[in-house]
Amino acid sequence: MRTPVVDIWGPVSPEPRSAAPYAPEPHDEWPLAGGTAWVYYSPLNRRQLIRPVILSDGFSSGGSELDRLWQGLEENGDYRFISELHAAGRDVIILGYNDRTAPIEDNAGTAIDCIRRALAERVGRAKLVVGGFSMGGLVTRYALAKMEQDPSLPDHETALYLSYDSPHHGAWLPVSLQAFIHFATDNWGEDPIVGGSLRLFSGLVNSPAAKQMARWYIAKADDTPAPAPERAAFLRELEALGGWPRNVRRIGVANGVDTGTGNGVKADATAVRGDGQTMTDTWLKTQAQGDQVVARLQKKGGEPFLVNTSGLPEIDGAPGGVFTLPMPDGSDPGSFGLAGLLMRFLRNTVDEDVIRTSCFIPSISAVAAGEIDDQKALYKPITPDAGELDAFACSSRNEPHTTMTEELGSWLVNEIVSTD
Repeated sequence: MRTPVVDIWGPVSPEPRSAAPYAPEPHDEWPLAGGTAWVYYSPLNRRQLIRPVILSDGFSSGGSELDRLWQGLEENGDYRFISELHAAGRDVIILGYNDRTAPIEDNAGTAIDCIRRALAERVGRAKLVVGGFSMGGLVTRYALAKMEQDPSLPDHETALYLSYDSPHHGAWLPVSLQAFIHFATDNWGEDPIVGGSLRLFSGLVNSPAAKQMARWYIAKADDTPAPAPERAAFLRELEALGGWPRNVRRIGVANGVDTGTGNGVKADATAVRGDGQTMTDTWLKTQAQGDQVVARLQKKGGEPFLVNTSGLPEIDGAPGGVFTLPMPDGSDPGSFGLAGLLMRFLRNTVDEDVIRTSCFIPSISAVAAGEIDDQKALYKPITPDAGELDAFACSSRNEPHTTMTEELGSWLVNEIVSTD
């Protein structure tokens, strides 16, 4: 099995990499400290930067890839976001990073560098629009807030901040899945067939940015789920900067519904179970409230290990953007499906009735309207006046995280145009 390249927390691209359309040559390319900005001028602006819209990449392995970002924004869904922005006279700057797993504040420095370059290149005095997808919304939120608080930095001259299914109040990766990845990596991380993939996913789960975003994290299979120290430190830093940029209009969208209706995943259900050459009766369950055994992990010939949680909400089935894991062959196993995939590659048989995926970014996190550790808040309808954003839109269904749809994309374009 080749080590997959995955796009977990950026614009979704379900097509095989070989079939993905290439991004057109950018009109300009800006090397930045820690990343790159690719500039596409609106045809209405005659290759001048007049009304810049900066769109930040999110979390994934390695560095940002322009082709994948272009596909996620322009080719993947039912709405051509870049084309619509161009038709509205907006110049699009796609912001990528050399390391998408680096601490958020590090990539925020790259975002600040991009904003400064945009201001220097801009013709006229039109204010900027700045935001991003998933983690990119947090990166740009931090960058704009820092520019307002740090006297050594210039005015960001931004009118509108936007986020697209960003984990403002945290992201969810099932504790059972985290435990399985730690368990499998500890036992088969050097396996010639699947070891590279195990180390990749372990590295992603344990990366600085992932630990900053995850509401519950475990460093090893027998840990008690809790925010990682990196998350607590990041939230303190963000709060010291005022929490949000204050001198802008703040908007966001969620790939989940605002009605409180979940995605249909039942709590305390066996999501995936494997048994075979290397594992014995190993299974993962969906999250339930109260005290729960969420996973049974057993290496063939070894003793069973039980993973316990207590006091967590029924979050796998909550309304929100659904976990996606596009693979090079175009498949998407989802969260629990990833465990099943790895079980198979470790030469085990997996039960057919797999619960493939789960909630990833609860709607109330994406629109900053409630705490995701609150069972009632997770499943409560979100009212238009809720939360910390000036305006937000939620999807009419719970759909894959960061999917570009006409419903959400057109709402954002209308909001951007209204900044004139």
